[in-house]
Amino acid sequence: DMDYFGNRLDAYQELGFVLAGVQSVIVLGFPYRTVEPTTAQSNQGKISRYAWGEVDYHDVIHVRLKRLKSIVIDSFPDSTARGVVDSAPIMEREFAKIAGLGWTGKNSLLLNRQHGSFFFLSCLLTTLPLPVSQPNETDHCGTCTRCLDACPTQAFVAPGVLDSRRCISYQTIENRGFIPEDLREGIGQWLFGCDVCQDVCPWNRFSQVTTETAFWPRQGDQTLDLLELLSIDETSFRERFRKTPLWRPRRRGLLRNAAICLGNARETKAVDALIGLLHDDDTVLRGAAAWAIGRIGTASGMTALKNLLEKETDAMVQQEIRKALESSY
Repeated sequence: DMDYFGNRLDAYQELGFVLAGVQSVIVLGFPYRTVEPTTAQSNQGKISRYAWGEVDYHDVIHVRLKRLKSIVIDSFPDSTARGVVDSAPIMEREFAKIAGLGWTGKNSLLLNRQHGSFFFLSCLLTTLPLPVSQPNETDHCGTCTRCLDACPTQAFVAPGVLDSRRCISYQTIENRGFIPEDLREGIGQWLFGCDVCQDVCPWNRFSQVTTETAFWPRQGDQTLDLLELLSIDETSFRERFRKTPLWRPRRRGLLRNAAICLGNARETKAVDALIGLLHDDDTVLRGAAAWAIGRIGTASGMTALKNLLEKETDAMVQQEIRKALESSY
């Protein structure tokens, strides 16, 4: 469903679409590693490290890019520049390799011998001609396949090749609809994103801890209370997450993920909240709640599913309810 890639293929092939007259690309890495993750309890959802902070990383990095842009233009008044953080049609990882920042690991991420992979990439495009860096032409993964072996949903087709449709990060962030049934169990407790293929990478033992306080966990938290999350309405969701990375999947996506996590944990304390979600206006949330209730399997939950089936009009939700009642999980 990531149509923005296909819709901008022409722009990806020509940097002039991003900045007219561009002569050089300055590629930068910004580390975001903070503390080590804790173990999530059955009522908690795990969040990818990059989203632990209070603010969206785009906002943090754009401030720095604006400063760098000012330095370039002040020093060379006839030049112009534009800073981008994974929003413009630029293949940042490929430019980073050309700039000498690292190599593509078997998990498809850029790896650096000193910094691992826990860093954001950004670019400053400029019309100023600059000396060319030596590209990275060596691969330091060797025979290691830890990232490929550890993926819970077997998303890697081959070393360096990711099937995004099977990726937990794609399913929990970009996919706004029903998560495919065969992938739900593999999601485990991942509420937003996934770090498995990075956490197991030996090169990340050397990654540096960031000095940027905005990326450190909110009030020390690395997880979210899933039961609390299920009760949040649209207004409260906006107020709490609007300026954070967790805004991207919207309320539908995050609450759907919460229901999947609770179902995987078979958290009986969540049944009442899941029954409440069965009456949400959103069909995706009703379907996720039905699946989770079926996984947990309490009598009250099954009764609620039977009652809902008599009233439910959406075919996808009906299908989820019937599967849950058949105890196919």
